[in-house]
Amino acid sequence: MSNKIQSLSGYIHEYQKSVNEPEKFWARIADSFHWQKPWDNVLSWNNEGPHVKWFENAKLNITENIFERHLFTHGDKAAIIWEPNDPNLANKIISYRELFELTCQFSNAMLAQGVKKGDRVIIYMPMIPEAAVAMLACARIGAVHSVVFAGFSSSALADRIIDCEAKMVLTSDGNFRGSKNIPVKAVVDEALEKTSTVEKVIVCKRTNAEVTMASGRDIWWHDAIREESKINTAESLDAEDLLFILYTSGSTGKPKGVVHTTGGYMVYTQYSFENVFQYEQNDVYWCTADIGWITGHSYIIYGPLLSGATTLMFEGVPTYPHPGRFWEVVDKYEVNQFYTAPTAIRALQAQGLGPVAPYKLDSLKVIGSVGEPINEEAWHWYHDHIGKGNCPLVDTWWQTETGGIMISPLAGITPNKPAHASLPLPGIQPIIVDAEGNELKGNNVEGNLCIKFPWPSMLRTTYGDHKRFKETYFSAYPGMYFTGDGAKRDHDGYIRILGRVDDVINVSGHRMGTAEVENAINEHPRVIESAVVGFPHDIKGQGIYAYVICDEDGISNEILIDEIKNTVRKIIGPIAKPDEIQIVPGLPKTRSGKIMRRILRKVASKDISNLGDTSTLLNPEIVEQIIAGAQIK
Repeated sequence: MSNKIQSLSGYIHEYQKSVNEPEKFWARIADSFHWQKPWDNVLSWNNEGPHVKWFENAKLNITENIFERHLFTHGDKAAIIWEPNDPNLANKIISYRELFELTCQFSNAMLAQGVKKGDRVIIYMPMIPEAAVAMLACARIGAVHSVVFAGFSSSALADRIIDCEAKMVLTSDGNFRGSKNIPVKAVVDEALEKTSTVEKVIVCKRTNAEVTMASGRDIWWHDAIREESKINTAESLDAEDLLFILYTSGSTGKPKGVVHTTGGYMVYTQYSFENVFQYEQNDVYWCTADIGWITGHSYIIYGPLLSGATTLMFEGVPTYPHPGRFWEVVDKYEVNQFYTAPTAIRALQAQGLGPVAPYKLDSLKVIGSVGEPINEEAWHWYHDHIGKGNCPLVDTWWQTETGGIMISPLAGITPNKPAHASLPLPGIQPIIVDAEGNELKGNNVEGNLCIKFPWPSMLRTTYGDHKRFKETYFSAYPGMYFTGDGAKRDHDGYIRILGRVDDVINVSGHRMGTAEVENAINEHPRVIESAVVGFPHDIKGQGIYAYVICDEDGISNEILIDEIKNTVRKIIGPIAKPDEIQIVPGLPKTRSGKIMRRILRKVASKDISNLGDTSTLLNPEIVEQIIAGAQIK
């Protein structure tokens, strides 16, 4: 039985069932999966712990639900289309049957190297098919994978290895990224000097770079699988056994190891994928994320493959070897669903329409946005010029911690509204609360976004530190999951995400969402991107400080700054006019494209005594340039 919603009335009906009888609702959804043993209880929930268990005591293996469940009907169907960094090199199209054999073979290789159920395995690899195989093989044998984006520093990698006490690292010799050739194995070697738990490193050949192979520890991927069978029996796992740990940076302290378990995550990722994107069986789906992020886990690997979808893996970057590369790939594979980040959209928007013009893009049925609230200007550019005004745009809100998309239009079903995440998926119960935790009911309200009832793919803990889990997510508003985001529910009941609550500025008693000010600044034709933070102001309490990237036009900074202030004044009003505007060459961004705002807040406050760890930034050098531009001694 299909669990795909077909209409707006169908959505309303399903949503009501999911809220009124959540256990019954999720049991029905879960019935379509293969379970080695059924559950004794759908949900156990204790909000004091807090502790949550979905599909209690059920036994399963997620890879059986990807492979054995599908092979009879579409073993020959493309599971993964791999497009390499260099468009002149050969691509790869891997069928479900081939992917199954590769997964079984590598599962056996890992077992032969001493990895067993419950062991933690770090995956530090480029966007190549072997990275997907590595994740699936871990899941097949019950090892807990922790994928680390293969651009993080050796220190960041070492921190993650130490925290989860990893037994094995899976990596490559190197990594092609745009015009760069990154020495991935050397980073692993450096990280391992600071760690003591790793026993084996399996290295995949990608760039043929010369690397150091430590005797007794390091083994080539092709050597590891050479003698191994392509038949493997999946490990039986409990629904609440760990599937993976994914680290997310805190503003202070060590990274948090977000823990996701097997059964609930499986059920929710397939359900959300099929409904948000309205995937149909012959579609080609492309999410441009890296598997090092939750988006890659849920909506490149697990969600699509559980649905029997064809998922495209892209090794490259949006602008290499030319700024039309994304659109070239869409046309090449006749992509039907395209899912990317506002950061990428804004970067491509800045290139103008020239790079878009040569491409038809007529295969697209759905376009999507993920990672941050999308500003209205970028929303319209994406909708009008990439979707050609015909494609529903799913502006998805979710987090590493939520495991899957929580609030989003369902493509072609939920009426679109620019820059609004819109309505919750069935099973998701968001509420907006004030600072004291009182629910703000009705429409036209603004406050802090919480979730008041468990959902299957929610994080279970932070690895090795349940106290931190409770303090971070369940202490601000007891009994509720606090997202850390501010939100507004408009007159239609649509939810708009305003950004992190610590990115809301209180100017003379008026709450001002930084995203709202940024949207206004970005309306200026010379502005490419902006970031707004609050800083201490003697009269207003907080003032507004804007960092703005502009195109080079020869216009003086003074004139440009005045124009930007007037733009904000016109769009929002005088209260939102920035007190300070600094024209900057770039913004400090993490590898996932998020702006590291704590650094910007420090500079705006003229307090650069302790900027914290900047090693995980994509562009650490930009920090010194921003400080110099702010003229802080």
